[in-house]
Formats: sequence, C-alpha cells, structure tokens
Amino acid sequence: VNDLKSLNAEVKKRMDAAIDHVRRELAGLRSGRASVALLDPVQVEAYGTMMPLNQVASLSIPEPTVIVAQPFDPQLTSAIERAIQKSNLGLNPTSDGKVIRVPIPMLTDERRKELSKLVHKYAEEGRNAVRQVRRDANDRLKKLLKDHKISEDDERRALEDVQRVTDQHVGFIDDQQKKKDAELL
Repeated sequence: VNDLKSLNAEVKKRMDAAIDHVRRELAGLRSGRASVALLDPVQVEAYGTMMPLNQVASLSIPEPTVIVAQPFDPQLTSAIERAIQKSNLGLNPTSDGKVIRVPIPMLTDERRKELSKLVHKYAEEGRNAVRQVRRDANDRLKKLLKDHKISEDDERRALEDVQRVTDQHVGFIDDQQKKKDAELL
C-alpha cells in the first residue's frame, strides 16, 4: 500500500513538472501582447556575473504592447538594454537613462503560423512526457503485481488511477495549447 501511495505521489509530481515545463515554454512565446514572462530567458551581465533580468530590474506593462524595465541600479541600464537586444526575441528596447521601454511589435501572419506550430510542438512534447510517466508507472505496477507485493485488484485500481491522472494532465495541456493558439491566431 505504501508502494502505491509513493507511486501515486511520484506520478503526480512528474506529470505536474511536465505541465510546468509546457507552461513555461508557452509563456515565452510572443503573442503580440506584452507579457513579462516573455523576458524570462533574458540574462543580464551585472556585477561580473549573469543574472536573470527580473533580478536586476522591476518589470511592468503600462500598456498592452509595451514592457517597461526599471533597473534597481541605474548603472545597469545599458547592460539591460544590450541583454534584451541580444536575446533573439526580436525586440528593440529604448532607454531614457532611467527606464527601458520595450515595444512589442505586432506579429505577421507568417510569424503567427510559425509560433502556432511551436505551440503544438511544445504541447505534444508535454503530452509525450506525461504518457512516459504513465508508462513508467504502469511498468512498476506490473512488477509489483509480479513480485506479489500488491493484489490484482490493487493493480487494476492503481492502473485506473494513473490513467485518470494522465487524462487530467493531458486535458490541461490541451487547454493550454488552445488558449495560446487563440491568443496567436
């Protein structure tokens, strides 16, 4: 019974991790609307080390198509500006010495379609990760049954539980995919 409880906990934890990963990947995709998550991958050289942008500046969205970065230390302004330019996000920051404004350009139809393909790819990778967790769990349940550590009824119930959790997680990923697609297209 303890084996089953720890297995269920591990399955849930690993599937949640897959969902978090998909969520982060999708948050990083530009949809034409400003989102501070867009700048999550940006690393700024500060005090001789690389730091995430959100640790050297406060980020806000004063209007739907602009992100504003206010450096905690004004001396980092040009380093932050450089980091955003080099980030391969296709963004062009401007600075007035105090704050950095990052306008989010509108997406072309072609770019929207490319991003939509990426959304589908990330979602499919997430679903595959969830299914892999299910596969591992099912293999372990079969082994527990074979080693006579659980009964056939326990195994059947546990397999149903794993499938239920899998369906929930895959459904959640599908919802995330639909939301992001709607945002893009």
